[in-house]
Amino acid sequence: MGLDSNGRKRLLNLARRAVEARLLGRDPDPLEEADKGLGQDQGAFVTLHLGGYLRGCIGNFTGQGSLAETIRQMSGAAAFEDPRFPPISSLEELEECDFEISALSPLVETDPEDVRVGRHGVYIIKGLNRGVLLPQVATEQGWDRVTFLDQTCIKAGLDPGCWKDPQAKILTFEAQVFGEKDRD
Repeated sequence: MGLDSNGRKRLLNLARRAVEARLLGRDPDPLEEADKGLGQDQGAFVTLHLGGYLRGCIGNFTGQGSLAETIRQMSGAAAFEDPRFPPISSLEELEECDFEISALSPLVETDPEDVRVGRHGVYIIKGLNRGVLLPQVATEQGWDRVTFLDQTCIKAGLDPGCWKDPQAKILTFEAQVFGEKDRD
């Protein structure tokens, strides 16, 4: 899980082009061979920000073939299918968005004591409820481990502290996070 600067730039460009193609009502360009080689069966989340605020975020824990294909699919989902936001509606709005990609490691079932803020993302499952927060969320919000776990419960539609219930399953993952605002 270590994309170099060129790979990160290629994936960010691919994400933006995929959303632009969908806005214009056309299929995305075929993947180039260099893009196809950027990882296999690796999950990813794509996050869009507009004016510094969340504008959409969708991901998948497992890959859709190459990492490039996963990024392309998740970009469209983040821009047009996140139920928390209306779909991106114009090229002007898209131009104002900043893209961020989180390329994921596999999920690992974890004891709550082993969750590390700034290193792990958390996925909580309890009954039919599920919630996930990416590693960077806890750091950006200044949360400690307990608050991070509580907020993941809330995201799952559960009460804070649900992670203490033996019926709750806690999984962690790591992510290589990069975005258009990053400087290489």
